[in-house]
Amino acid sequence: MMDWINGWDADWFWLVAGVVLAIAEILVPGFFMIWLAAAAIATGLIAMLLPIAMPLQILLFAVLAVAAVYAGRRWFALNPIESSDPKLNDRGARLVGETVTVVEAISNGRGRVKVGDGVWIAKGPDAAVGANVRVTGSDGSTLLVEDA
Repeated sequence: MMDWINGWDADWFWLVAGVVLAIAEILVPGFFMIWLAAAAIATGLIAMLLPIAMPLQILLFAVLAVAAVYAGRRWFALNPIESSDPKLNDRGARLVGETVTVVEAISNGRGRVKVGDGVWIAKGPDAAVGANVRVTGSDGSTLLVEDA
């Protein structure tokens, strides 16, 4: 194998880089660095088997990284992770069906409603302060409501 930096073999550099990227993925999960880690480890293993120059190893890593990220994204698109609470991060969707109280009259289709200890912008039919309305959906941070 070729000497690279101060006696480091390039294949070991790729293997160490792959392990560092895998550890980084564990510490800061995002399902991205793990694919780069796989590409780096594969590059290191190939470099151990075939004596290829560093510029070709860099090119090999780039190709493997693009292929790994593409394959990973495609696999997750075709095999989504099932959640026990699919609306966990969609607070507006979680409120559908709830009855809320109007705190700023809904006139011309817009007003404000109280949800728990917070106040949300609401769209729906005109309603007076104190009226109860039912949440039917959300549009961003605006709740869509109807008469309860």
